[in-house]
Amino acid sequence: MAETTADKTHRPEPDGPAWRSRGGDRRSTRTLRLRTSALLLTATVLAVLLVPPLVRLDQQTVDLAAKLQAPGWAHPFGTDDVGRDLLLRCVYGLRVSLLVGVAAALTATVVGTAVGATAGALGGWVDRGVMRVVDALSSVPHLLMGIFIVAMFRPGVWPVVASVALTHWLSTARIVRAEVLSLRARPHIDAAVSGGASRWRVTVRHLLPGVLPQAALAAVLMVPHAMWHESALSFLGLGLPTHTASLGNLIQEARGSLLAGQWWPTLFPGLFIIVPTLAVAGLAGAWRERINPRRRSELML
Repeated sequence: MAETTADKTHRPEPDGPAWRSRGGDRRSTRTLRLRTSALLLTATVLAVLLVPPLVRLDQQTVDLAAKLQAPGWAHPFGTDDVGRDLLLRCVYGLRVSLLVGVAAALTATVVGTAVGATAGALGGWVDRGVMRVVDALSSVPHLLMGIFIVAMFRPGVWPVVASVALTHWLSTARIVRAEVLSLRARPHIDAAVSGGASRWRVTVRHLLPGVLPQAALAAVLMVPHAMWHESALSFLGLGLPTHTASLGNLIQEARGSLLAGQWWPTLFPGLFIIVPTLAVAGLAGAWRERINPRRRSELML
């Protein structure tokens, strides 16, 4: 039956455009993700700072009478195959992994920013030569190159830091170079060059400040990646010494227990790797959206 004009007139109007409600759902989802990530990261930091002084146990203390105890009041995460408290071991392992991750990320960011800014600012044959080297190094798997680097040194924290840093600066160099090339096309850069400013002055005063937010974001995103890289090297026996409470070492030591049915020596060190990774990824995603805003309403129409 045909719809009359009166029916059209009295039809209730929607509350607003459809894209507006979808935008509200996206904003609520981003807010929930941001709060969850901040909560997880806060819990991680508090665990690293507060658990060792509150739990009055030595993480290296061996108690064979308490080996492979399931999680309980005395040991919330259970014990390992020689009776050591897994909660303390995981916290100390997270400390070591965070140290390696932060140190490697900062080193790789500094190297990548210097290389990328130099290539983008100078251009010409310097840019082409540097980027060909970056492409050649990027063709080698990171883990394989990391194994080659740590194999030349004795096991320890700083060889692992050097291994992770020397294999992870390539992506930062690409990002910084692309940002420098974009900034060089801006009118104020042309005005500075036309006014007689030297290439060094333009790079230091105008180009580097413009790429720092992107470089900082790359450094934050690199921290969990470096933690995973360190854990993989330690799991393979090429990273930190076996007596060090590294998360990779804890998982490697727990392989036999997992086959015997004891799940906790593997689960909790794995969670201590995954949770900080998710937290940093969520916060970095919100940061990326802030420094690269998009008109979401136009995308959702």
